[in-house]
Amino acid sequence: MAPTPTSSVRPPRWIKSLNRLLLAIRAVGGLQELPVLLVAGRRSGKTRRTPLTVVTLDGHRYLLEGFPGADWARNVRAAGGSADLVTGRVTQPVQLTELDAESAVPVLRAWPDKSGTDGPKIMMNAGVVDEISPDAFAALAGRCAVFRLDDR
Repeated sequence: MAPTPTSSVRPPRWIKSLNRLLLAIRAVGGLQELPVLLVAGRRSGKTRRTPLTVVTLDGHRYLLEGFPGADWARNVRAAGGSADLVTGRVTQPVQLTELDAESAVPVLRAWPDKSGTDGPKIMMNAGVVDEISPDAFAALAGRCAVFRLDDR
């Protein structure tokens, strides 16, 4: 069976429910280590909260758009990269810079090893990648955005 083109991959229907559950658990004191991105909605202007995996590589922090066209990434672009990152009880203003495809490859290659197992498994099960390997993730360059997080 041929792989699904990444551009047509949709997140699983339950992903928004999972995100809401993770945020609710975090709100009552659990999962405090889970980073949450706060960014203004591109249409509503209301703050949108998205739990995400932050990977550190060579002293820089990165986020990966787990699905092409993810709402949080579109909101970040509309906000000019301005967002807040909440980790524990600390809210940090950040500037997100989208990497070009070539610059994203080293981050993508490291992603499966540095990000834990849940995110990569969700991406594989949804057909974003065929396997959890550096080569499979590197092939996402130019299709799933990688953002570098810098202090603002």
